[in-house]
Amino acid sequence: MPELPEVETVRDGLARWVTGRRIVAVEVRHPRAIRRHVAGPEHFAAVLTGRTIVGARRRGKYLWLPLDSGDAIIGHLGMSGQLLVQPAEAADETHLRVRFTLDDGGSQLRFVDQRTFGGLSVSEGGATLPAEIAHIARDPMDPEFSDPDFVAAVRRRRTEIKRALLDQTLISGVGNIYADEALWRAKLHGTRPTEALTGPAITRLLGHVRDVLGEAITQGGTSFDALYVNVNGESGYFDRELNVYGREGLPCRRCGTPIRREPFMNRSSYSCPRCQPRPRAVRPPTR
Repeated sequence: MPELPEVETVRDGLARWVTGRRIVAVEVRHPRAIRRHVAGPEHFAAVLTGRTIVGARRRGKYLWLPLDSGDAIIGHLGMSGQLLVQPAEAADETHLRVRFTLDDGGSQLRFVDQRTFGGLSVSEGGATLPAEIAHIARDPMDPEFSDPDFVAAVRRRRTEIKRALLDQTLISGVGNIYADEALWRAKLHGTRPTEALTGPAITRLLGHVRDVLGEAITQGGTSFDALYVNVNGESGYFDRELNVYGREGLPCRRCGTPIRREPFMNRSSYSCPRCQPRPRAVRPPTR
């Protein structure tokens, strides 16, 4: 699933290519793509036709396009969603779900989604911040993200540190890939109890999270297949910089120990057995 760097790359492309453009036509080719818009395809098209896109914003893994009406288009890419800016004469993509025709000579914004886990909807009055995603925490690249509040919340949570990094009510935008990469840099195993970590240790980890995300953004995100691309259909290249994720059995780039893979929440975690030792089990008190 696209994480913060991938979604931020798409947001930046949308900001450059569709801001200031008026939507002159909307075609919903698959109703599942707008299933969160309960009023249905006809209403979706009616409220967007004639509206001008005035920006492109992001909260965690969600995108939204503020409109001149005060409403917003909310988008989530799911597992395979793509928002592409295409010339009108470009052939339709196999999994094209929604088409927006813009007023600049016929260019189109297309929502393409092979697995249809992503989707679009309209948020009434949501131009500043859609109410539907207001519960999601700010991400660590947000200037208004509070480091002290995050540290305090993590230490109160009494969970494992990787689970805390993936908790979108604590910190948004961090997914499996970048959590593993940040934990490797911090030399922490993902199962370390949050209440056992000191404030400075959590602050250092947060710094590594920011470094990993920032580096991934400069590389256009991580593309393992053709499903994640930016608005121009180009892949990201951060997969070449990954230190642990997807490198089971390969030598750790810091100490040479083979990288291990462990099951985690129906997914996998990758870590270095030497650099990131598992926490010792806490023995029950003796009587």
